[in-house]
Amino acid sequence: MGTFSDSIEVKESTGGLPLHLAWRGSRYTLAAEPVRWYRRRNWWDEETRAAPGAGVGLVDREIWRVQVRRDKASGDAPLLTLDLVRYLPAGRWRVIKVHDALNESVEELDPGA
Repeated sequence: MGTFSDSIEVKESTGGLPLHLAWRGSRYTLAAEPVRWYRRRNWWDEETRAAPGAGVGLVDREIWRVQVRRDKASGDAPLLTLDLVRYLPAGRWRVIKVHDALNESVEELDPGA
């Protein structure tokens, strides 16, 4: 499943770190420390104007890579790796990439992969 955009509910720590996710009818808990980075976006392709001082969330997108385990799964259940984007200042979260789905689709095409 490559890059796409899908809504997700994220419970955050008081410091803003994602802790728990609800996505596509399942609940997940982080199993590893998340990684955050910022990616520039061509805001002028999507917006007609930018108000002075409106740079937060307009020029850069905040991206998080998280590894999660489905709640109520055993400790040896496989981890799911997701890239999430947090849209500021609205605080909405979206899934933009599912890494493990890519690996599963490759294995379906070539079981020896």
